[in-house]
Amino acid sequence: MLKTRVVVPTCLPLVRRRCHACAAERFRASGKFRVNANPKLIDAWLLALGTACGETTTLTVLERTNVRAVRPELLNRLHDNDSGLTAELLQDPIVQRRNHIALDWDNSWRLDAGESDQSADEAVDVSVDFAARIPVRPVRLIAEGFGLSQAEVERLLAGGDLVSAIRLSGKLSGDFTFTLEH
Repeated sequence: MLKTRVVVPTCLPLVRRRCHACAAERFRASGKFRVNANPKLIDAWLLALGTACGETTTLTVLERTNVRAVRPELLNRLHDNDSGLTAELLQDPIVQRRNHIALDWDNSWRLDAGESDQSADEAVDVSVDFAARIPVRPVRLIAEGFGLSQAEVERLLAGGDLVSAIRLSGKLSGDFTFTLEH
């Protein structure tokens, strides 16, 4: 029987970028936007606060864009400081590249494990789905999902009792499946 586990975000990730005021490397997205427009062009920024000093930095969302090219619903979401839009934009690779940022997902996600009704003797097929592109180590997910230590998961992997079609070392942010034999 296939069991499904879902990795879901619990809050917005921290933004990794050096602060010009205190040289700290983390910012917390405030969820607020600043929009500046004239009759033809619009600029929009997501505001973020330094975790150490509280200094505000801006992350460019729109830059010198023709007002007619911006969808009205996007403009409304910017003006309403939509928190869902904040999450979408932080995960957008174009926004990340434009602003030279990376995301720090530590302590910003959880594994919804559902029920745990397997017996100790049977093999368990597990599908791990990601609700957002959260890079995590599969060994950590498996350890958390089954109440094992990470070292024990590494031993299971080395002994062939943990099998997957993909490599389980490193970080993943996409769906995968594995089989665990106790």
